[in-house]
Amino acid sequence: MDKMNFCIVGLGLLGGSYAMALTEKGHTVTAVDVREAAIDWARRRGIITEGATDGFEPLLERADAVVICLYPDIAAPWLREHQRHFKPGVLITDVCGVKGHYVDEVQSFLREDAEFIACHPMAGREVSGVEYADCAMFRVANFLITPTAKNTRRGIAFAHALADDLGFARVTELTCAEHDKVIGYVSQLTHAIAVSLMNANDDPHLVDYTGDSFRDLTRIAKINDRLWSELFFANREVLCDEIDAFTASLLDLREKLAAGDEAGLRALFVKSTERRRLFDK
Repeated sequence: MDKMNFCIVGLGLLGGSYAMALTEKGHTVTAVDVREAAIDWARRRGIITEGATDGFEPLLERADAVVICLYPDIAAPWLREHQRHFKPGVLITDVCGVKGHYVDEVQSFLREDAEFIACHPMAGREVSGVEYADCAMFRVANFLITPTAKNTRRGIAFAHALADDLGFARVTELTCAEHDKVIGYVSQLTHAIAVSLMNANDDPHLVDYTGDSFRDLTRIAKINDRLWSELFFANREVLCDEIDAFTASLLDLREKLAAGDEAGLRALFVKSTERRRLFDK
């Protein structure tokens, strides 16, 4: 990708990791955030050239590309309010974990001389804040692009080039509806299971007994309550369907166990082992 001027809006874990990777690739990166401490931290470490908590309009006016790293419920309103400061031809992308009506909403009000191409970096950690930024987490991660009929070849090519410069291992295009369906299963359901595991037993001494399997299964239970409640509600119908399907699968296992059906139980283990091997390639 040709060298560009990026403005990151929301300098948290993902925004900071984007800034770090893009700066390493030689792009100019500025940032907007509500925390002055976040701006100062990133500037001192050289992952942004400048940033602001207010009076940031000049940063937007100079940006060739704007990356929205905000909570889902404020991303569209922020864009609606500040799009007047974007320069003509600006490319806008995001990191939002649910696309749904949000992408349609943004593309419905966005200026004709600007383009919004929605993306979802499938990377993260159980911590928040730019202080934990680390672009190395992208190297084994998937990057999802969700183009619509309103996107141009230029916009889609930009999204692919962005994923490449960020260092993602794999890039996939899918529709917004396909995205929300698969994310309901591979991301939101897994978080729901991890949360439920931690809430199903209040023994304060579990930490003294547990092994790696429990630690691995519940790693993501240390969760950002505001962000994930927004994501769950934004994809509520899909997630409820996935919870029902998972519950049916778990009950099937329970029935085989209760009935003493060893062959049936082992068949489930064989199937799960075969499917999990696909992730090891």
